[in-house]
Amino acid sequence: MFTKGKPEGSSPASPTQSKPSAPGEPLRQAATKAAARSAPSLISSDMNVKGSMSSDGEIQIDGKIEGDVKATALTIGDSGEINGEVVAETVVVRGKVKGHIRARKVQLASSAKVEGDITHASLSIEANAVFEGQVRHAEDPLKAGGPKPVPSSAAAE
Repeated sequence: MFTKGKPEGSSPASPTQSKPSAPGEPLRQAATKAAARSAPSLISSDMNVKGSMSSDGEIQIDGKIEGDVKATALTIGDSGEINGEVVAETVVVRGKVKGHIRARKVQLASSAKVEGDITHASLSIEANAVFEGQVRHAEDPLKAGGPKPVPSSAAAE
């Protein structure tokens, strides 16, 4: 006599299902949302890591890393040291980096010591920061195999 819910065979209309998504898109969206609400990963000052690390979220490094680091957002604290390539959307350097930095936004704080090239879309360097290397602007610095440096002898011709 009385039925709960919808009759069999009917599906509830959902306003969020306006168009089908690309294969794998829901997984990427879920990973992005999970990374956005998760706490940053911390490498404390008493940690020494040998090997590369990767994160879909934020990493704060206060220890020493011998290897490449890839993250969405990366902060290298005052006591932090990285010897390897750094790839991230945003990078804040307060400690030491020896290696190439590729990021959309790079900030070198006054305590930063960077030895290596920086490929960026946006760069800020505070007074007293130490930087030895070349700087290259790129629309998409996160693309692997970005622009190659022009030798100084070829540039002079």
